[in-house]
Amino acid sequence: MSALPVLYSFRRCPYAMRARLALAVSGQVCELREVVLRSKPQGLLQASPKATVPVLVLADGQVLDQSLDIMLWALQRHDPCDWLAPSDGNLQDMLALIAECDGPFKHALDRCKYPSRYPDTDIDTERAKATAWLGLLDARLSTQPHLFGTHAALADMAISPFVRQFAAIDAPWWDAQPWPHLQAWLAHWQAAPLLARVMDKLPAWVDGTQGLVFPSSGSLGITATAICN
Repeated sequence: MSALPVLYSFRRCPYAMRARLALAVSGQVCELREVVLRSKPQGLLQASPKATVPVLVLADGQVLDQSLDIMLWALQRHDPCDWLAPSDGNLQDMLALIAECDGPFKHALDRCKYPSRYPDTDIDTERAKATAWLGLLDARLSTQPHLFGTHAALADMAISPFVRQFAAIDAPWWDAQPWPHLQAWLAHWQAAPLLARVMDKLPAWVDGTQGLVFPSSGSLGITATAICN
C-alpha cells in the first residue's frame, strides 16, 4: 500500500475537480492516478465498486468515494482559506446549496450537454430549469462577491466546476445571458492560480505503476493570497 493516500481522478470531471481543489488548498499530499474512464483500471474497480471518480484511498485503507466527503476530509485537516467558515451562513447552508447543484441542476445540465443520451427529454424544459437556478445564483452574487459572503468558500469551489461545464455547452449563449454577477464570479474562479494548478494534463495511470505526487511542488509554492482570492 502506498504511504500516501491514493486519489483516482479524471481531469475534466467536475466531481474530481472539486476534490482536487480541496486537496490542493489544504496541502494534503497524495498519489494521483489519472483514469481513462472508457478503460477503467483494476485499481479503481477494486477500490470502489461504483467505479466513478474521484476515489480517495487513505493510507489506512479507508475509501472515500464521494467528492464532498473528500473535500471535507481534506479541509477538516487544514483549511487555510476558511472554506468551511463562510462570512455569511454556515456549513449546513452551503451543503444545502451544493445539494441543489448536485441534484436538480446536475440533472438538467446532463440533458443539456448530452441530448443524444436522453432522446425523450425536452431540452428546452431542462435548459429553463437550469437557467432558473443559475438566475438565483446571480441574484445571490449581486450583493456579495461569493456565494456565502466576502470570501470564497466550500460552496463556491463545489459548484463552480458544474457552472463551468454548463457555460461551455454554448459559450456565446452563456455570454448573452443577463447574469453579470454570475459570469464575473465564474470568470474570476477560472482565472485563479489554484484552478490552473489542479488542471494539469497528466498521462493516464497504468495498473501496477506509481502515480504522481499531488499537489505538485509548484502548487505547494502558491502564496496564501493567491490561493484564497
